[in-house]
Amino acid sequence: MTNSIVSTGMQTSAQGDGNDPQGPQTRTARGQNPVLRALEVIGKGLRTVWEVPKARFGLVLLALIVLSALFAPWLSPYDPKAGDFEASIGPSAQHWLGTTSNGQDVLSQLLWGGRVSVMVAMVSGLLSTCIAVLVGLSWGYIRSFAGEFVGFIVNLFLVIPSLPLMIIIAAYLQNGGMSVIILVIVLTGWAWGSRVLRSQTQSLRSRDFVTAAAFSGDSSWRIIFHEIFPNMLSLIINNFFGAATSGALSEAGLEFLGLGDSTTVSWGTMLYWAQNNNVILTGQWALLLAPGLMVALLAVSMTFINFGVDRLSNPRLREGKA
Repeated sequence: MTNSIVSTGMQTSAQGDGNDPQGPQTRTARGQNPVLRALEVIGKGLRTVWEVPKARFGLVLLALIVLSALFAPWLSPYDPKAGDFEASIGPSAQHWLGTTSNGQDVLSQLLWGGRVSVMVAMVSGLLSTCIAVLVGLSWGYIRSFAGEFVGFIVNLFLVIPSLPLMIIIAAYLQNGGMSVIILVIVLTGWAWGSRVLRSQTQSLRSRDFVTAAAFSGDSSWRIIFHEIFPNMLSLIINNFFGAATSGALSEAGLEFLGLGDSTTVSWGTMLYWAQNNNVILTGQWALLLAPGLMVALLAVSMTFINFGVDRLSNPRLREGKA
């Protein structure tokens, strides 16, 4: 009788807890799988950001801008470079935003121009963030003469005014296309992020888990990217959106000054041609207002998303909401 009860109990334990239908083996596999853990962390982060009303508005606005740029070939009514229409006409049923002085449809240029402007903002923001992460984390953790030299370079880029530096570099490398614009934005936009990440790295390098990893024999680069980097992910995302916002505004500014490729259709080149053709005097307000408004909305969307990212990096904001 006793053996039967013990056998039944062992079978029940092997089948798993009745309160968890997945069983202990499934829970263990899920806990040890790095992909599932990463997806779970990403899901929690997105839920936290989505709970912030400003960040929710920014996410929806950014999604609309990106989708309109991706589907521009299907959404635009005409070819953005086709000059087959009457020049300099106002908004109408055929041309919702009017036409340019060359007879091109403004709405089609606005949709196609978003592809270039959004691409420049995202690529320049990503590259600037990558450089800031490499420089900031290594500069904040490794103490050597090389760190002092890196600090001198970073401070030099922070002291030099970014806008005149961008104008000088872009003018020297003029007619190089969008790659030159991205290069100029990255060269002038990585230093501030590296300074912020360096300060946070210096705060984390004295924590117990970093000290334990150092005593266990881990290399400096392993400690930086396996111990410190995951704890700074929200700050890095925040830096990315800030760099992308700066990239969008810088691209529009450089193109407006005529330092980019004027043959490319982007929001910045639309502003450039609008200014050259004196559209305000001719009453074509849409040619100037529409691209300027889209650049502003792109910057606003990423700025609002950072309100939600701040909640990830600041536990006090989450506690206050709770």
